[in-house]
Amino acid sequence: MKSFIRKRVAAYLIAGLLCMLLGSTKVSGAVPNKLVVETLRLNGNWTLKNKNGSLTLTAAVPGCVHSALLKQGLIQDPYYRFNDLEYRWIALDNWTYSRTFSLSSELRKRKKFNLVCEGLDTVSTISINGVAIGKTDNMFRRYTFDVTGLLKENNVIEVSFLSAVAYAAQQSAAHTSYKVPPDCPPAVQKGECHANFIRKAQCSFSWDWGPSFPTQGIWRAIKVEAYDVFQLTYLTTTPVYVSKNPSINQWSVEVELFFDVAEMAVGHVTLLIPQLETQKTFEATLQPGLSRSTFLLPINKSMPVEPWWPNGQGNQSRYKLGVMVKTAGGHTLEAQTMVSFRTVELVQEPVAGSPGLSFYFKINGRPVFLKGSNWIPADAFQDRVTPDVLRRLLQSAADANMNTLRVWGGGIYEQEEFYDICDELGIMIWQDFMFACALYPTESSFITTVREEVIHQVRKLKSHPSIIIWSGNNENEAAIATDWFNVPLSKRQIYRNDYVTLYVNNIREIVQNEDKSRPFLASSPTNGDESVQEGWIAQNPYDPHYGDTHFYSYLEDCWDWKLFPKTRFASEYGFQSWPSFSTLQKVKYPSSSLHPDTPSLKSEKQYQPCNHGYYRYQSADYWMMCFDVLLPLLSVSPSLCVCAQVMQAQCVKMQTEFYLRSRSEIREGKGHTMGALYWQLNDIWQGPSWSSIEYGGKWKMLHYFAQNFFAPILPVALEDEEILLIYAVSDLQKDVSLSVVIKVYQWNSMEPVYVFASNSTEVQAGSATLAYKEPVKELLGRCGNCTRRSCLVTFHLEESGGQLGPANYHFLSSPKQAEGLQKPKLSVLLKRFSPLATVEQQGGQYTVNLQTNAISPFVWLDAGDISGRFETNGFLMLTKNMTVTFYPWIPTSTSQLAKSLQLTSLMSLS
Repeated sequence: MKSFIRKRVAAYLIAGLLCMLLGSTKVSGAVPNKLVVETLRLNGNWTLKNKNGSLTLTAAVPGCVHSALLKQGLIQDPYYRFNDLEYRWIALDNWTYSRTFSLSSELRKRKKFNLVCEGLDTVSTISINGVAIGKTDNMFRRYTFDVTGLLKENNVIEVSFLSAVAYAAQQSAAHTSYKVPPDCPPAVQKGECHANFIRKAQCSFSWDWGPSFPTQGIWRAIKVEAYDVFQLTYLTTTPVYVSKNPSINQWSVEVELFFDVAEMAVGHVTLLIPQLETQKTFEATLQPGLSRSTFLLPINKSMPVEPWWPNGQGNQSRYKLGVMVKTAGGHTLEAQTMVSFRTVELVQEPVAGSPGLSFYFKINGRPVFLKGSNWIPADAFQDRVTPDVLRRLLQSAADANMNTLRVWGGGIYEQEEFYDICDELGIMIWQDFMFACALYPTESSFITTVREEVIHQVRKLKSHPSIIIWSGNNENEAAIATDWFNVPLSKRQIYRNDYVTLYVNNIREIVQNEDKSRPFLASSPTNGDESVQEGWIAQNPYDPHYGDTHFYSYLEDCWDWKLFPKTRFASEYGFQSWPSFSTLQKVKYPSSSLHPDTPSLKSEKQYQPCNHGYYRYQSADYWMMCFDVLLPLLSVSPSLCVCAQVMQAQCVKMQTEFYLRSRSEIREGKGHTMGALYWQLNDIWQGPSWSSIEYGGKWKMLHYFAQNFFAPILPVALEDEEILLIYAVSDLQKDVSLSVVIKVYQWNSMEPVYVFASNSTEVQAGSATLAYKEPVKELLGRCGNCTRRSCLVTFHLEESGGQLGPANYHFLSSPKQAEGLQKPKLSVLLKRFSPLATVEQQGGQYTVNLQTNAISPFVWLDAGDISGRFETNGFLMLTKNMTVTFYPWIPTSTSQLAKSLQLTSLMSLS
């Protein structure tokens, strides 16, 4: 008891000290007369002018030119109809931001002044009081300019931007020794050229799912920092796990403090984590200039440390770490950050029964199957991406049982709130560096700015436990290996050398120096260690025996699992669909029925090459099923939007389930799949794409399907040589004994014609286990008059008589060939009109009561413009009555929801 009391007293004392030290969460502290750094933030309203002065307006900072013009009513919504083309002039002009600011007499007494620019987009010259202080050429860098001696009581700052389009063209033209492809995007994308010559979001020059908006502006914070002795520029934490004795788990935290020092200072650094009763003080000497101080804080051995786990694997534990720096001269700096304890290992080792190497992640020593998607920028204009927008998208990922997102290399390094939310939700991040689908120059100036970019981003982001891997680029190893750009054989070595120079000798070198706690890959896809052995560019980076793969096939049957690569890790795969009709209408198409051949669709919102993507699905069996049901439908209507989402959802479901069940088996030397990240999670605007969440946050049918196929435990079926196989796929942390319950239905009846429960099968934690196997012919032989066309199979898993995980289904033929599939009478009404089908409010959510008179595949509820999500959607309705919960994200009412609600199923789309 005395020991317990001593520990509690110690904890209270440390907690009290932390409260005194950390009265503010900001690095710039709050101790009178001992303040190290004072900050004058320059966010807010600036004046914005174009090059010839014909436009002058007020512009918000952070922000961009397009947003300022829109807010002042000088342009319409850039996403409206053809405005991405109509407003091209904005990106071709040069723009200048300016404002005045004042310094108090007290602030002017400081000895050192820095202008800190967290994000300038992209090529600019900065001046203060008419004196040029520096230039920028990289939107991903933090720029710090010494402005000591330039500042007065009243000051004028100007940031003059050069058109990113013009700059990229100039840089390309100056590179005369050899071409660096690609010059321009495909013509169908309506984009700008030479994106690879500027350190800017590559997709801002257009992509196959998004528009060309090469923005200019001050897109992140800008401020003046004043101090006398030193300032803290970065504070990073890295958990270090030590286990010399198997019976003792010991953690330490490596804390790095990066300083900009004006004059030498001697003092002490105190680090403390009150929750773990841990504190230690270190001596420190700060030399003038930029410096790094590293300290190792051992965690109190008597305190249990709760590790950080991915979503679905455990808790996302985080601890506050306090820092106090105190010099002999009485200068004090206080800061705090969060630290999480977790380890990550990328395992690449021989696989029994297979050539090649494994490719999977261990988190805290536990193999984890990575389930999730790929993230692109949530808007072409980053000032519109608020913390609420990020929260909704990331919460939607977690709600769909995802544990991983890949931040794709053609976009941006996301804002701090993005990674904070991922830390909180347990969403692991595969972090690309921002290079994608192109070759890049390697002149010294380009390498220099890239090095500064990488150093900054790693230091800024490395403390986040959610980030589990750094990857050098998107698809550039494959671009060289498979000769995307038709490079003559005699010149290919030039580009291979450039590749190694950029991603290996520079980016990899920096990452290994700055962050030894995570693995690094030079590219995605890649063969990993095998690519390294082959000089960093493998002969076939898509080899399923190694690394990760990207796979797309639109001309083959997406129902046929034998066409999918049995890869070690699937980091990209997917199918397109239209967004909902209500989302399309937000960009104000000219009619309520939109023909896909109209210019507004083919040119404005659909930038995928090869017949603009839309017709690419018509050869797939599932897409043809939709057309068989809908013909003679000729226009983009609500029905076609739903049907396209059915196709997308079912195709991605089939492929994802293939990867999920491949985790524990090797077939023909392939398998042991340990990751499925489909392309893509979110949209950048209101157009057809591969996303599962529409622009604005609305879930497509695919996202509802993901909620099931990424469930912690689920049954998955396939047919192989006329034999039905059902696997139990488990991400649970314990072994379970499960039986498979099978129900066979005739399409024309809502009563099963056959019900069967298998014997129990032991399913190990984190595995896919074959739980049922039977020839289809034998199964149907016990079901009366069932045939492949007249019947379907549903199934679920049970533990001790109770259902565990979602139910699933297996179509014995394509629904377009189904016999007895009827057009159902689906209904949902207000309670006062009907006691059988109702919409009712229950607290902050709503229940929607459905009824049908026939089996209804892919029942779809659409709440129109009422923002929110349903508990489930796109489901197979096998009962006459069903209740579904709606979770609104905005205030609504029973009558509003009932009025907006639309209810369809596959057979009612025509």
